Amino acid sequence: MEKIVAAFPKGRLFEQTIDIFHRAGILPEPIKPESRKLILETERFKFLLVRAKDVPTYVEYGVADIGVAGDDVLLESRAQVYRPVDLGIGACSIVVAGLPESKDFYNSNPTSLKVATKYPKIAKSFFSDKGVEAQIVELYGSIELAPLLGLADFIVDIVETGRTLKENGLVVIDYIRPSSAKLIVNRASFKTKNKDISYVISKVEKLLKGENKWPVKQP
Repeated sequence: MEKIVAAFPKGRLFEQTIDIFHRAGILPEPIKPESRKLILETERFKFLLVRAKDVPTYVEYGVADIGVAGDDVLLESRAQVYRPVDLGIGACSIVVAGLPESKDFYNSNPTSLKVATKYPKIAKSFFSDKGVEAQIVELYGSIELAPLLGLADFIVDIVETGRTLKENGLVVIDYIRPSSAKLIVNRASFKTKNKDISYVISKVEKLLKGENKWPVKQP
């Protein structure tokens, strides 16, 4: 039997993803976060451990049959994949944030803004829908610095608790949308390996429906 290949994200979703697939009976034993193994094989599955933002690419191009990715990553990649299950983990919000004193400027309906983000497509689309021309400054770390140093008027980023924003003197200015992790499936694989992939979906859904008795671990 041909194995199902699953791409799992390293980073903030790693432990919760492993927890779900282990308790659903798909992954025989948990993988430790510190493990340096990038490929783990069982009788029926091959698990790839990759960067979170790369998961949709592995799945879209058929290197992996299934994967786990947050809405933020999926929206930014615009990968053509199926999304049959909301795993309910990695819950956060995609927001516009800035200095408290910038709220009035934002609410004055400006025609143009300078926005720092690691989600250029999401930001561009959001502001375009509002009729605002957004000059995007792409950053991949310490995005909160941008408004503090005058690099940008606002940032677009994901927020879980809001603690990082608060510690850096920033506030949420506008909400774009919620985000949570999805089980994603390659379109061709869903047809050619439908029985095995449906098995995975069924096992995961069964676990999630009973989570009030055996809750998914939180970070």
